[in-house]
Amino acid sequence: MSKAKDDFIAKTVQYWNPGKTLEWQRVGVDLVIDKREGYYLHDMDGKRLINLHLNGGVYSLGHRNPEVIAAVKEGMDHFDIGNHHFPALMRTKLAEMLARHTPEGLQYTMYGSGGGEAIDIALKSARHATKRRRIICLERCYHGHTGLAVKVGDDRFSKLFLSEASEDEVTKVPFNDFDAMEREIMKGDAACVIIESIPATYGFPMPREGYLKAIREWCEKTGTLYIADEVQTGLMRSGEMWCIDTYGVVPDMIVTGKGLSGGIYPISAVIANERSAAWLHEDGWGHMSSFGGAELGCIAAHKVMEICARPETRSQCHYIAHYLRQGLNQIQANHPDFFVGIRQRGLIMGLEFDHPEGAVHVMRTLYRNGIWAIYSALDPRALQFKPGLLCDRELCDEILNRTDTAIGQARAEIHGTRARTTIRSGVAAGASAAEVA
Repeated sequence: MSKAKDDFIAKTVQYWNPGKTLEWQRVGVDLVIDKREGYYLHDMDGKRLINLHLNGGVYSLGHRNPEVIAAVKEGMDHFDIGNHHFPALMRTKLAEMLARHTPEGLQYTMYGSGGGEAIDIALKSARHATKRRRIICLERCYHGHTGLAVKVGDDRFSKLFLSEASEDEVTKVPFNDFDAMEREIMKGDAACVIIESIPATYGFPMPREGYLKAIREWCEKTGTLYIADEVQTGLMRSGEMWCIDTYGVVPDMIVTGKGLSGGIYPISAVIANERSAAWLHEDGWGHMSSFGGAELGCIAAHKVMEICARPETRSQCHYIAHYLRQGLNQIQANHPDFFVGIRQRGLIMGLEFDHPEGAVHVMRTLYRNGIWAIYSALDPRALQFKPGLLCDRELCDEILNRTDTAIGQARAEIHGTRARTTIRSGVAAGASAAEVA
């Protein structure tokens, strides 16, 4: 590490976030991001990294996507943040587009400036619509760090600020436990169930067959609202616009954020049906956000939706998902005693390792080999592996080669054996297209 970087990190510890900064140092990641373009990051010392973290999908279309930047630059000749009290050209234009690209009946858009705020809006909307207080969510889940959002997430984040929810306020059930979920919903006193279509911070474990449909059916029987948190899984990451679409489920609300910004301007949104959005008719001032639905953010988001909705974007997502799965299957075959699982729905991927902190070790060796991917905070055995929507085959080959090397090195560090690598120019046959759809 250069002296300049060392000095900068010392200032970061002093003035920004000592806990987070020092933890990265402890696990061997001394990244200070400087230049960024496409799917590449450059450290302030010049090291290049392929970005497979994407900040949870913020950069699904790449860093500094030229189309998004051009749209915002053009918009700045006429617009600014705007006034959240009044009708606005770009706010309504984006809301119309979101309605067009969500399941039938999801008509109203309620804006926030980040995912946590949007989750809060959705939960408040559910309570108003049902006149019920209790919220059902998953154990070991994550929905953000704001008021209600942190209450329905893992205790790691709520207890720190004495923000744990009372038993009559939030009920947490294990993921994929049909009986536990049915039992809680069928009590008939819950305002809503909120669930990430695939839990991201838990390492993208996949829902069991019929799980999400069953939740929808139990909600309909009891008048409970279904909130699909698509902040990380939406906007074509599953191969369709919304991950929930791939399970044949129509929720009452979809929450989106992160990638909606295009990585350029913060924005989030809740797209809701008539019942869920009832407060908009009763008191339109019920939730206010000075920067929610900022018009420049709406310009960025409109361009993001336009790009994601293109048939060629969808085709590329499916191609990349299939191609990378084939390569990952081969890598798993190279390290079968360590790399033990691939969780996948399109470009939503979690790599599972047979070690309590296997993904932490792989994150570190990937970093040494020029890839930035992050372990799952609530399951350090699983690595979040998130390629961008617009990756090409050449980049995929580079990703696979570097990943194979890094996993071999991590295995060797853990087991004390010599690392084995396989260099490829193509990819061996493996998964069928149906496996990664």
